[in-house]
Amino acid sequence: MKVKHLFLAITLCISVLANAQNVARNANLHLKQGPIDEQFEFILENSNKYQDYKVVKRDWIEKLQKNVADSIQSINKEFNEEVAKVAAQQSEIEQLKTDLASIQQKMEDLNTEKDSISLLGIQLSKGSYQTLMWGIIGVLLLLWLFFTYKFKTSNTITKEAKAKLAETEYEFEEHRKRALEREQQVRRKLQDEINKNKNN
Repeated sequence: MKVKHLFLAITLCISVLANAQNVARNANLHLKQGPIDEQFEFILENSNKYQDYKVVKRDWIEKLQKNVADSIQSINKEFNEEVAKVAAQQSEIEQLKTDLASIQQKMEDLNTEKDSISLLGIQLSKGSYQTLMWGIIGVLLLLWLFFTYKFKTSNTITKEAKAKLAETEYEFEEHRKRALEREQQVRRKLQDEINKNKNN
């Protein structure tokens, strides 16, 4: 019976030691990997109880503290990387906005240039250019009509003046001929008188 009790006690001790080793192995496994909340659950489930308190192994708490610190550090690092990434993306967005505004301005300039014509260094819209050209053509046409009218009027006056000049020249020629004839008659008469006086 004593052997039986001894065997039972040894078996119980071996079982407790194996269980303790298993818990220690599980503790190392659970506290090395897995999320923080599962590590807290493991510590709460596997800690001893004393009245209303839980008795937790110091190395478990230290391991958990290190894991929490590592997780916080990792989260901070990821957060800082995300903040830097967001800042870089924001900078890139601002650059893209600037580039887009520049491209839109160039497109507007090209559209304005396409819809306008340069005249003496001044950009005019096609409508303004056509209005200006038709205005110039209209003014030139009016000037041509005005100068044509003036030319015809001057030509008529010139023809009339030439006709009057020709008529005056004709009258002058006729008058000169008559004056010449009268002068010749007067000379003949004078010659006749001179001849008469000589004869007498």
